[in-house]
Amino acid sequence: MNAYPDTAAARDRFVLDRRGPRPRHDPWRSQGLIVEDERDTDGRPARTATVLLTGRECPWRCAMCDLWAYTIDEDTPRGAIPAQITAARQELASRHEAVAGIKLYNAGSFFDPRAMPESDYDDVAVALAGLSRVIVESHPALVGPRVDRLIASLARHAAGGRERPALEVAMGLETAHPDALDKLNKRFTIAGFADAAHELLRRGVALRVFLLISPPFVPSDEQDEWLRRSIDAAFDCGATVVSLVPTRTGNGAMEALTDLGEFTPPAIDDIERSFALALRHAQGRGRVFVDLWDLERFAGPAASLDSTRARLHAMNLEQRA
Repeated sequence: MNAYPDTAAARDRFVLDRRGPRPRHDPWRSQGLIVEDERDTDGRPARTATVLLTGRECPWRCAMCDLWAYTIDEDTPRGAIPAQITAARQELASRHEAVAGIKLYNAGSFFDPRAMPESDYDDVAVALAGLSRVIVESHPALVGPRVDRLIASLARHAAGGRERPALEVAMGLETAHPDALDKLNKRFTIAGFADAAHELLRRGVALRVFLLISPPFVPSDEQDEWLRRSIDAAFDCGATVVSLVPTRTGNGAMEALTDLGEFTPPAIDDIERSFALALRHAQGRGRVFVDLWDLERFAGPAASLDSTRARLHAMNLEQRA
């Protein structure tokens, strides 16, 4: 292939043809549990857990995504997601980890009924009772009535007469560069993303926006400017959090885009520089975090990864470069 395809269907095939074999996963077991401090709305660190849920693969074929490797081919069985959340909370209790909030990241969209059965919403809410904040992720196209049903379930099953956990939805804008966004095969426009954000805010649901560091299809000398514009677009949509995700290789498609000259993987210095730029540019409009997961893949052999990770974590908490 001499060029990246022009149509969505051909881009789907481009992505699928370059995948390796999918590992087998037990849909009744999560992919892992991460506990970390995250700066809360009041400026203080809040202990937060992330449960990497196992479920059906996302129906979209985004060019940069490697999360399909953590999913299953079939629909998520009824009861599997509540069981994974319950097991995670039991593990937290056994470790004496008191968390204020929990992120339920299922390598897809929480409001995809084939990945997260609606019939499980009440059981999910029971498993989440007692928390102050719940964060799920979704494609903008799925923001709608299922958000209302989840809110209702959380309210019905709030523990001990307490208010329901605050709901936050994370959506991947990735970049505000219109051509790059189209080529990423996300299947939405900036206007469509803004509409979905408005629907969340209208429901009193907080918005978290994922943006890529060094996204493909954006010229290298324009990366900083488009990162600034993307941050502005996210906060203009009402986001309270922007989470920066370094763009990874490893799904086959990104290696092909590298060969085509459409992508240059970020180095650890690019990540730190981009995060510092983002913090300065945000200037109090909201919190900006950088994703530290899998950071080691971006570090060269001479890099002091431990000190860099500690510095980036401090920047996450203090919100300053």
